[in-house]
Amino acid sequence: MEKYKVGMVSLGCDKNRVDSELILGSINKHYEITNDAKEADIIIVNTCGFIESAKQESIDTILEMAEYKNKYKCKMLIATGCLTQRYGDELLELIPEIDILMGVNDYMKLHRLILDFIKDQKRISSATYSDEGINEGIRLLTTKQHTAYVRIAEGCNNFCTYCIIPKIRGKFRSRLEKNILDEVKMLVDNGVKEIILIAQDLTDYGVDIYGKRMLHDLISKISKVEGVEWIRLLYCYPEEITDELIEEIARNEKVVKYLDLPIQHISSSVLKQMGRRTNKEAIISKIDTLRSKVPGIALRTSLIVGFPGETDENFEELEKFLEDYKLENVGVFAYSQEEDTPAAKMECQVDEEVKIQRQKKLMAVQREVVKEQNKLKIGNIYDTIIDGNNGEYYIGRSYEMAPEIDGLIYIKKEKTLNLGDIVKVKIHDVMEYDLMGEVLDEFSK
Repeated sequence: MEKYKVGMVSLGCDKNRVDSELILGSINKHYEITNDAKEADIIIVNTCGFIESAKQESIDTILEMAEYKNKYKCKMLIATGCLTQRYGDELLELIPEIDILMGVNDYMKLHRLILDFIKDQKRISSATYSDEGINEGIRLLTTKQHTAYVRIAEGCNNFCTYCIIPKIRGKFRSRLEKNILDEVKMLVDNGVKEIILIAQDLTDYGVDIYGKRMLHDLISKISKVEGVEWIRLLYCYPEEITDELIEEIARNEKVVKYLDLPIQHISSSVLKQMGRRTNKEAIISKIDTLRSKVPGIALRTSLIVGFPGETDENFEELEKFLEDYKLENVGVFAYSQEEDTPAAKMECQVDEEVKIQRQKKLMAVQREVVKEQNKLKIGNIYDTIIDGNNGEYYIGRSYEMAPEIDGLIYIKKEKTLNLGDIVKVKIHDVMEYDLMGEVLDEFSK
């Protein structure tokens, strides 16, 4: 019997991407996986429900895929992820084209649900919350073969006033160290060189199952896995970054000198309203410490403008912080008023036009910072991992660049390079966010 073809549309963050890879891995032996949704008999949309724009994108994508039932081969539409976990049957009623609705962390039963639908031809709602086998299972990678995300925990205990994630994803649950190391070994055996560790907050790793913060120890053990070349850390709340973690980043050659610190704001009063367990002085002190102890470290952050009660003075404080501290990579988001969060009920909501103006102004500041920093990189030599080519140039990333969110290095095609090669590249020119360079004769690895 010919296998049904399954297509996947994955939206949202890299943690959602891991979910999508687990979904595909769980059904891979039963179905043929296709990258072309037009060819798919079954389409799965893994949704995001974090902020209003993401929710709208998820709904629009489901509706677009619903049209594939009329235009192409689709016979079954499945919706899963954060949006479905959050709204459940409400979404099923809103979009009658959805045949199976699932929540998060319950993907192992997908094949059975598909068979049930084929048999009974009745819509299925199964957005129940699951806390078993989280993050475990075979993954079908959707990243470049040499790069993979490894989620070391699920959920979050921070309860920031603007964020709905703890209500969707639940409390923070670390994975067992053994399971993480086994996954890393499996990935490396399949050609992965760069391991990118992710969680809502990496710094909490181990507290719930080992009674203490264990991220530094986990990194050390991952670095000893033969074949691991780069380890990258995303999403470390600055207030929980320990001295042990800083020391591990500094001394471990396989840990790229890059850290994502989601600080969200710099004004102490705004941070307090956000429910963050830190203040301006503590954040600046941590940045200073990181730069002192880890020379050359590239820092990324995300900022929220227009949070309820943010004054002109608060915004100007944030603007000056960006000008003074010159973080390497910054994403700026206009505050999204999310229902069922404490911040949504706060008075002094900021006008939408003001939010957008502040967002544009802050991004303009960061563009100037990046332009200034990039000019200083001309003549520098970077170990660069090759991600692909556009016909004219090879495209790579240095330690300062996480995939899909930061800049790129465009490299003259003077030597034959393969995906995943790590080569030394000398920078000779800069663009707004990207660099241009050429390969030196010696390979780094």
